[in-house]
Amino acid sequence: MTMDNSKGSTFVSLSPMVITVLIFVIGSSLSDIGVAAFVPYNSFLSSKPIRAATAIAAAEHTPIVITLTREDGKNEKLIKKMEENSQLMEEIDVLEMPCIEHAVGPDYEQLSSTLLSERWDFVAITSPEAANILASAWDAVRDNPLPVVAVGKATENRLKDSEISVAFVPSKATAKTLAKELESVHETKKTSVLYPASAKAKKTLENDLMARGFAVKRLNTYDTVTATWTDEQKESSNRVLVACFASPSAVKGWLKNTGGNTGVLAACIGETSASACEELGWEENQIFFPESPGLEGWVEAIQKATEFAKKSSYSL
Repeated sequence: MTMDNSKGSTFVSLSPMVITVLIFVIGSSLSDIGVAAFVPYNSFLSSKPIRAATAIAAAEHTPIVITLTREDGKNEKLIKKMEENSQLMEEIDVLEMPCIEHAVGPDYEQLSSTLLSERWDFVAITSPEAANILASAWDAVRDNPLPVVAVGKATENRLKDSEISVAFVPSKATAKTLAKELESVHETKKTSVLYPASAKAKKTLENDLMARGFAVKRLNTYDTVTATWTDEQKESSNRVLVACFASPSAVKGWLKNTGGNTGVLAACIGETSASACEELGWEENQIFFPESPGLEGWVEAIQKATEFAKKSSYSL
């Protein structure tokens, strides 16, 4: 590089090598390739403004890696909903890393006979998997169906897909809200509720209903266990900035497989998963969730987490 100060003006002449490096820097920034390692330390290209501009350009074009943690095969509806948001899809790379899987619970074999054992006032279903379990035993009462109540749209839709009518859905997709809003149907005896649940489910629903005078029969019809990751999946988890959780079990599965990594941002389907994250070590500002659980709100939470990661140059 040479400088000419003739006639009161300053001109800069760049050598062919410097021009080549400039072209490489600009092209590399636009293709998300870090260039700092290729620039000599004493070059004018290593100045703070040049390096800062290069870092900003790279950050703007680097996708945020997010992971979906539901059990294998259960992410299709979420992915389809995310694909409706073209802006979000341009900003992210999506990995599917199941943190949980389902197994038969200790009380599953009793479900059909218990459905027939009395005329239950309600059957309470609190998750899509519980809906699948109920559907597998529903033939026992299909000709004389029982009233079924569902927590959340996803659970309601899963029941309807199995041709099971839904009598009631609470205003908010939580067990606590269902227990608060479900109406008693008897004046002289207790309203009876059959609750086919996950063995891991908290006792919120049954305890709150019994506190209101309901009679609740809980069956642990399925269990949620931690999925075991391959070494490749564990390595891939190091790239993740946003983890998407739909249950406390998924949160625990993530922690078990990552060795307790609470550094990622958590995009949760609702308050229950978000509370689990906070209880298990996430900071409050790392957790994003909608007021009302559901796919649409979940996608909004994912987008907010992604925007936070970009604006704050968030990294593990």
